[in-house]
Amino acid sequence: MPRETLIACHECDLLYALHPLPTGSKAKCERCGAILYQNKSNSLDRTLALSIAGLVLFVLANTFPFLAFQMKGQSTETNLFTGIVELYKTDMEVLAALVFFTTMLVPLIRLLGLVYILLSLRLNHSPLYLRRFFRFQQSLQPWSMIEVFMLGILVAVVKLDQMASIVPGIGLWSFAALIFVLAAAAASLDPRLVWERQGMDL
Repeated sequence: MPRETLIACHECDLLYALHPLPTGSKAKCERCGAILYQNKSNSLDRTLALSIAGLVLFVLANTFPFLAFQMKGQSTETNLFTGIVELYKTDMEVLAALVFFTTMLVPLIRLLGLVYILLSLRLNHSPLYLRRFFRFQQSLQPWSMIEVFMLGILVAVVKLDQMASIVPGIGLWSFAALIFVLAAAAASLDPRLVWERQGMDL
């Protein structure tokens, strides 16, 4: 007789047996009401599509001009990496490294990781270290802070608007769209399906 798979409530640690759910439904803890797991419709394919779209937006955000400053007949264009370089040049190496890590490196690793993992599952391929890589990719999620960076940009734009004319570029619009795509990918992914496809424990 096969052994039942158990899942613990992440709020109160009450154990439950894992059972299949109808598409679009969710299981809740009887004790505290927290969501235990969900059966999201077409989760892996939708997350893969969003991750590929996110990679395209990431490339656009880092390739095209981010903002253009026009003052006294002179125009200066900046890209996403310019701010990090300027922080480094002004002896703020730690802050520059933190901004680079949270707004560029982590989002890129997450997007590449999702594409690699989900495409491997779709092709029925089990690459080496997939389990560890998926856990590592999931652990990076709290370190992706592009929405915080975007908020800082908006505050700076409001303050600088009185000094110069600011023209948003393709990079800025791509970066803004990337925020929503990353959030949608995180919301659509059902990690339980990844574990099940690889025969892993939750």
